[in-house]
Amino acid sequence: MDKEIVLISLERVNHMYKIVKKLALNSTVSLMEIEAKLIAKKAEPGQFVILRVDEHGERIPLTIADYDRAAGTVTIIFQIVGATTHKLNLLNEGDILLDLAGPLGNATETDELKKVAIVGGGVGCAIAYPIAKKLHENGAVVHTVVGFRSKDLIILEDEFKNVSDVFKVMTDDGSYGETGLVTDALRALIESGEQYDEVITIGPLIMMKFVVALTREHNIKTVVSMNPIMIDGTGMCGGCRLTVGGETKFACVDGPDFDGFLIDFDEAIARGTVYRDMERRAYDEACNLFKPDEA
Repeated sequence: MDKEIVLISLERVNHMYKIVKKLALNSTVSLMEIEAKLIAKKAEPGQFVILRVDEHGERIPLTIADYDRAAGTVTIIFQIVGATTHKLNLLNEGDILLDLAGPLGNATETDELKKVAIVGGGVGCAIAYPIAKKLHENGAVVHTVVGFRSKDLIILEDEFKNVSDVFKVMTDDGSYGETGLVTDALRALIESGEQYDEVITIGPLIMMKFVVALTREHNIKTVVSMNPIMIDGTGMCGGCRLTVGGETKFACVDGPDFDGFLIDFDEAIARGTVYRDMERRAYDEACNLFKPDEA
């Protein structure tokens, strides 16, 4: 057996997936820094982990939002939208995760890029940030556009500013930055004469669909990070299947990055809503289960 696989197994047996930092980024999004030395050693931007909160919990994928090889930690950022993320958010610094498998998926290709536009939406910015950081470290010119519904939902603003040559914040309601959509800002940059080797976009499917529609007009290569329903993270369950260029691909092993021009977004959007009602019921049940007793 591979030595590193044995060591990762020992990490799990010895309960080393300790939460060393927890921070609320806004009312529905939390950040956790987790002790996981071997995952931190191998992690790259674009990859993800699959975790279980406890022995009764489901497996959920979360992108590695950052990593510190020296400290042996990885950072996850998650939105509290379902039963499992609700349970995860109940944990605090010093608590232990039962399972943390990773790094999974393919790292985002950044080495040959000289000038890139990063377009992030909502909690998808947690995926966009480590990619922007790596590009900046590589010496690339990074233009970042992020979009949120309102000012109180903005995350990672300072972090993006530190790694971006141009940084634009768009809000739907105009409460911060510029009013409008990320495509408005990206279109303005392109039409002002900016020329990009690539656009990398991460966020809600509908946002990525329209970013791709815009970049297709200008024939700018566009990479999208896909986050469909996922169970095992090894390509066996088939839950994360996508149609890419007319072929079936699996986001966990073939991605999560794909050529945006080849994605069947309408199919992906339809599949993403299949379990919405069940997720809502599970979330309500979890909230009731962990609600403090009322006297």
